[in-house]
Amino acid sequence: SLVGSEMCIRDRINIREVKCDEKKLIDDIVTIHLNTFTGFFLTFMGRGFLNQMYKSYCDYEEAGLFVAEEDGKAIGFLAYSSNFSGLYKFMIKTRLIQFGWYSIGAFLRRPSAFLHIISAFLKPGEAKREEEYVELSSIGVDPNIKSKGIGSLLIDSLKRKVDFTKFAYINLETDAVDNEGAIHFYEKNGFVRERMFETDEGRKMYEYRFIGEK
Repeated sequence: SLVGSEMCIRDRINIREVKCDEKKLIDDIVTIHLNTFTGFFLTFMGRGFLNQMYKSYCDYEEAGLFVAEEDGKAIGFLAYSSNFSGLYKFMIKTRLIQFGWYSIGAFLRRPSAFLHIISAFLKPGEAKREEEYVELSSIGVDPNIKSKGIGSLLIDSLKRKVDFTKFAYINLETDAVDNEGAIHFYEKNGFVRERMFETDEGRKMYEYRFIGEK
């Protein structure tokens, strides 16, 4: 049965945190990102940019990167941070030259991307809130094996990792339009819609929160 096969696959999955020296694994995660988020802005920025970004999640002490592995092969990932503004400052401080280089490439391919790049780096400064929270920044599963519960296992690992006596909730943002699959997935995993907002580019987004037990 479908449920039985899903349970069987979930039994074979190992989820762990990625270490910053696992360059091949980070590259495999970038490949999953590129295959999962086709047409998205960060995908347009290219493999090199994404590599630096996901390495930063591993290097920064208030962030992390989970990988889901089957027989030692990466099949899914989740990136998170408990200090999004600090993470971006860390990226700029430690990898400005690399990000700048890959941004130039993106700018040459599409000059209009420049404003998007600038707003992306300014955004965390705007996201100040009174309470401490964890941002679920990115989650992706190999498109060949979706709907097998891997994404839910990754989210479960993050829920176990977060100390809800210290952090008020897990936060995420997702598209509000033509995105029923992701919306259903997050709601199935206990996330509650907090608000709808519009980006500077006119993109309608939902903000979701998971409030854990204190």
